[in-house]
Amino acid sequence: MEEIKEYDYHTALEKLSGKHKELHEKEVKCTSCGSSFALSPYSISTLCPSCGTPAIVDFVHDITPQSLLPFLLTQEKAKERFRNWVGSLWFAPSALAKYFRENEKLKGYYLPYWTYDSDTTTVYTGQRGDVYYVTVTRTVVQNGRQRNIRTQEPRIRWTPVSGRVGMAFDDVTIGATHTISRVIIDSLAPWDTTALKPFDERYLSGFETEEYTIGLDNGFEFAKATMRKSIEQLIRRDIGGDEQQIRSINTDYNNVTYKNVLFPVWTATFEYREKHYRYAINAQTGKISGEHPYSYVKIAFAMMGGVLLLGGAYYLNLNGNTAGFTVGY
Repeated sequence: MEEIKEYDYHTALEKLSGKHKELHEKEVKCTSCGSSFALSPYSISTLCPSCGTPAIVDFVHDITPQSLLPFLLTQEKAKERFRNWVGSLWFAPSALAKYFRENEKLKGYYLPYWTYDSDTTTVYTGQRGDVYYVTVTRTVVQNGRQRNIRTQEPRIRWTPVSGRVGMAFDDVTIGATHTISRVIIDSLAPWDTTALKPFDERYLSGFETEEYTIGLDNGFEFAKATMRKSIEQLIRRDIGGDEQQIRSINTDYNNVTYKNVLFPVWTATFEYREKHYRYAINAQTGKISGEHPYSYVKIAFAMMGGVLLLGGAYYLNLNGNTAGFTVGY
């Protein structure tokens, strides 16, 4: 099995420094029907709009994908996943499922991603909070009479702390496209990068494929934000105690490497009542993420039901639980 290589991040940045290419629409001639059509600057593969024949063109960027994850989820399975997803949406309009049965149109995309590895060392300052209890006297009213009671109340003792933690990251995946929103594309994770295959353009046939539109350096900034969440969790464990406050974090990133890869996604944009929504399906795992309309009628009924339930609970408690059970609120 051919090894999937990783490349030095800083070496790549030096090679890219000062390089800028003017990108234009590509003119493509179909090898089957002979018709010509325009392709966006970052598109690598598509289908001929006249006859549906797959068309593949050359990459433009100096960094090209050297590996990819093949499609494991067929289009029919993806449609089934989507129908189940629509059915699970509590506050979606009832007409939505019928609309999709009649209008669902899925496109298969190979979308560009960066993966980053890094060894990190973080110096931090903060505070450790330890809970202790004190005895206090409170005045309460019981059966119309005042009385004093002694009770235990929690307090937090804060102690300044500082320290150093290390954490290694492997294959932090960052979507490198603007085709799908950052919220949706991040929600498609996780991806099993151990299943990466060496790049072969034959995988692209019949699918849309894009080059990256989020550069190597910008992608690493997104990766840092992802790493920071894990680093903060590690710091909190290192601080210990019952509560933690983090005041400052200073992280060094060493031995940074990257891969430019293609991941498989089924996606579609649909219109419902003059608004556009988008959804996407991870074609490796079947995980789905997307936007959808809401039925304000269903939301209103749910709120009314909640009010009635609380009102009923209050009435039962007010009348001594005459129904024979206790309702807490």
